[in-house]
Amino acid sequence: MRHAKFIARTVLVQNNNVEEACRVLNRILGKEEIFDQYRRTRFYEKPFQTRRRINFERCKSIYNEDMNRKIQFVLRKNRVEPFPGCN
Repeated sequence: MRHAKFIARTVLVQNNNVEEACRVLNRILGKEEIFDQYRRTRFYEKPFQTRRRINFERCKSIYNEDMNRKIQFVLRKNRVEPFPGCN
C-alpha cells in the first residue's frame, strides 16, 4: 500500500460552511484510501476473500499502468507519424 501523504490533516472551515469542509475532508480520506481500509477491517475477511481482493488489486494496477502508458504514447507530440496505423 502507498504511504499516507499526510499524518495529520487540518481542514479549515470558511464562512461557517461546514458541509464544504466535510466534502474536502472526505475527498482527502478517499484519496488516501482510509475509508477502504476502514470498511475492510470492520468485519472479518476470510482468507480466500483476501487473496481474491489482493489479486484483483494487482490486476487493476497492472491494467491502469498499461492504459496510462498507452495514453501517454498517443498524447506524445512531435511524432513522425501522428496517428500510427491509420494510413
